[in-house]
Amino acid sequence: MTDVTRILNAIEQGDARAADELLPLVYEELRLLAAQKLSHEKPGQTLQATALVHEAYIRLVERDYQSWDNRRHFFTAAAEAMRRILIENARRKKSLKHGGVHQRVDVEDGNIPTKVSSDSLIALNEALGRLDEEDPKIAELVKLRYFVGLTVEEAADTLKIDRRTAYRYWAYARARLHQELTNE
Repeated sequence: MTDVTRILNAIEQGDARAADELLPLVYEELRLLAAQKLSHEKPGQTLQATALVHEAYIRLVERDYQSWDNRRHFFTAAAEAMRRILIENARRKKSLKHGGVHQRVDVEDGNIPTKVSSDSLIALNEALGRLDEEDPKIAELVKLRYFVGLTVEEAADTLKIDRRTAYRYWAYARARLHQELTNE
């Protein structure tokens, strides 16, 4: 009988100290199992292997009824606990309460300006002013895209214009502003 099996039997008999002995013996194997489970998850997973191991271990050891025949049976139960934790985590993220209908966008992926020189911003503002005098709707589209960070589709919906029209406006505005800002 291995140490793990002996400790599992002691836990089954109700020995509270045995649970403390078990974790150091199985931790590395559980961590590898958790890392393997997390490798199949989408990028951006916020759950770490260490947290997954601890949550699964707590669920396994603190249950009212535990009965593991051997080491393999324990690790099978641990894998199942980790699977359930990952499913619960995925469901929680998807729920409406936690913004599940919204898609996460990193700042780098958006069109939000992060570092713009003061001179460039002033020149853009002046060019937008001239564009606004010519066609306020196109200028508004540029403001929504550049300063608010909306996509062309979102800006079109906001302005209540056809998406194809919004793409034409956007192409025109980019060319026009480029021309004005580069003095061509």
